[in-house]
Amino acid sequence: MSNRLAPGQGDTAAAVSSGKARFVPVNQSAYPVLVALFVAIFVISNITATKGVSLGFLITDGAFFLFPAAYVIGDVLAEVYGFKATRRAIWTGFGVMLLAVVSFYIAIALPAADFYEGQPAFAEVLGLVPRIVFASLAGYLVGQLLNSWALVKIKEKTGEKSLWARLLGSTIVGEFGDTLVFCLIAAPVIGITTFGDTVNYTVVGFIWKTLVEVVMMPVTYMVIAWVKKRENYPGVH
Repeated sequence: MSNRLAPGQGDTAAAVSSGKARFVPVNQSAYPVLVALFVAIFVISNITATKGVSLGFLITDGAFFLFPAAYVIGDVLAEVYGFKATRRAIWTGFGVMLLAVVSFYIAIALPAADFYEGQPAFAEVLGLVPRIVFASLAGYLVGQLLNSWALVKIKEKTGEKSLWARLLGSTIVGEFGDTLVFCLIAAPVIGITTFGDTVNYTVVGFIWKTLVEVVMMPVTYMVIAWVKKRENYPGVH
């Protein structure tokens, strides 16, 4: 049996023998940072989405400008790290959002101080989030899992070629599933009650999010290239 130590183990062994403080080395991968951004965007979007927004004849919500970024990061995760790692990020976001909802409920239920005058507004804004959390989480899980699954499946067919096809195909599949599930469940909660407005809300959401991802595709290309180079991705120099 070899007594050779893995990189870093020699320093750790020396620290143990000398009694010095020791720490676990931090992985330098970009994956944790991407997951943090991915989860943060999801949580923030769920809060801003509680506001219905009217832009002329367009009816949408307050997260329309932010949520597509989650799919850009989702594409990067799936393209570079694969479906299993992306699924872990998706479930992490799911868990953090549940924690946020429970925290909102607890904060609303806590007795307000005499000097605090914002309790009604605080409860009204954050109290809406739990009522649409089912729609949000359902749409999030369906959309993101479909998005990453479709990208990986297309990549299995195309190899490293035709990145644009993977990004576009996965976007259409993922955004359609996400938008359809979320809008059908959440529309009544934010005040959309007629069939026509619901269709408008769903179609506009799908088209907008898909177009934003198409417009952002050059950025997605650059981020994927940067992450692949940083992670010493095979074939990338």
